[in-house]
Amino acid sequence: RVNNSAKMRFRFYGDQDCPDWLLAEIALLTRVSSVKMKILAGNVVKDILGNPIDYAKFEQLTTDAKFEHSDLKAFIACVNHLLCSATKHDVDAETLSNELQQLGLPKEHATAICKCYGDNAAALREALRARSLRLWSLEQADWKVDYILSSSCLKTVAAPSVSLRLAVREGESTKQHTLEMDAGTLGTLISELKQAHAIMASFAPQA
Repeated sequence: RVNNSAKMRFRFYGDQDCPDWLLAEIALLTRVSSVKMKILAGNVVKDILGNPIDYAKFEQLTTDAKFEHSDLKAFIACVNHLLCSATKHDVDAETLSNELQQLGLPKEHATAICKCYGDNAAALREALRARSLRLWSLEQADWKVDYILSSSCLKTVAAPSVSLRLAVREGESTKQHTLEMDAGTLGTLISELKQAHAIMASFAPQA
């Protein structure tokens, strides 16, 4: 293990130091064989992609390591964190393998983890992108344009009015939202949405 790891920077961690808890858990990963590591890491990948961890299977595979329940949870959290961080920073499998070895993980174990990572990199990116910063999701959007001929509340008549109806998924329920705006406000909204989209696209990893 590298003694000055606290002073190093790692690409899979955004060119930052690794947190102390992650460094401490590296030794825990070495308590299973590299063959079992590949199987376990594969199950963690499935968990990230939406298939819950089978803890009974994990306990069976780690019997030789004599894990306590807290060790098992720490093991899963560590591998999950490694995979998600590497995905977030768009690191290739070879670089991740080299950096894990710098942290003290045996080459065979690093290769096992990175095999699962490399084989599922695209799916992991999509999974993390889908849930990143998403507090709600838009399920349906409808719109219509009304032409106002006269109104006691408006100074300008014969003007178009845009109505947006949005079905928004919030947790377990779907709520309906209706927005009314004139042409000028709609133009401003479209312009600002385009700017927001361009900013978000600039942070997306290049294919």
